[in-house]
Amino acid sequence: MRIDIITVLPEMIEGFLNCSILKRAQDKGLAEICLHYLRDFTHDKHRRVDDYPYGGIAGMVMKIEPIENCINFLKSQREYDDIIFTTPDGEQFSQPMANELSLKKNLIILCGHFKGIDYRIREHLITREISIGDYVLTGGELAAAVMTDAIVRLLPGVISDEQSALSDSFQDNLLAPPVYTRPADYKGWKVPEVLLSGHEAKILEWNLNQAYERTKRLRPDLLK
Repeated sequence: MRIDIITVLPEMIEGFLNCSILKRAQDKGLAEICLHYLRDFTHDKHRRVDDYPYGGIAGMVMKIEPIENCINFLKSQREYDDIIFTTPDGEQFSQPMANELSLKKNLIILCGHFKGIDYRIREHLITREISIGDYVLTGGELAAAVMTDAIVRLLPGVISDEQSALSDSFQDNLLAPPVYTRPADYKGWKVPEVLLSGHEAKILEWNLNQAYERTKRLRPDLLK
């Protein structure tokens, strides 16, 4: 899988993309994550990629030309399954969406900035708009990093124990059950006996019951 991220602040996420699981995925050749500095695609002599909005609205707006130039450059190299724009008013990112996107071959993620982007980009160039929550960030770089992490960790071979990803929260619209490790008794705080029993069927039943109860208590909306 290849993910191309278009940004005005590549340094904001360079470190994030080059450590832990994302680094491992790239080292193994399972994922290719490329950052593209938007200012490299403008013809403005001052390398500006934003301008004042029409209508007197406060703030600055990302311009069409550099974004189209960058997207056209990338599309001249390969075909893309989706061109994603990170925006607070997009569809809510979720585990099922991460699962779906992990099956794609090539993705572009455009990081929003300033007051947003010229709406014509959204009308003519973007194929999907995604939000990671009902709040506003300084820029879309953090949203792009979150989505990239959630997507790439699902690729076969990225996580050594692939079963681990299948038992994560939200995979079955349930929160994950409680987990414990050694020691079994710490200052009188004990691990549930069933987890020490070695009885797989009983452990599975306990995990499912706990997942359901935690979801019902903490996120009842998921059960709908």
